Amino acid sequence: MSYKIEIDRETDGRWIAEIADLPGVMVYGRTKAEAIARVKALALRVLADRVESEQSDSKLTVSFATV
Repeated sequence: MSYKIEIDRETDGRWIAEIADLPGVMVYGRTKAEAIARVKALALRVLADRVESEQSDSKLTVSFATV
């Protein structure tokens, strides 16, 4: 799976990062790098929960692209 990270800067200077393909995966960061790191971490938690709840034994490969 490959997910696109959408990044924008708010008027107050905070960075917002979102992965639209994963509902609810949106975070703020003080820097662009922090927002990207946080959104990746949240996405991995969401995906881990999905795998765990489905009790899937299939291999999961994930990549991220910043847009």
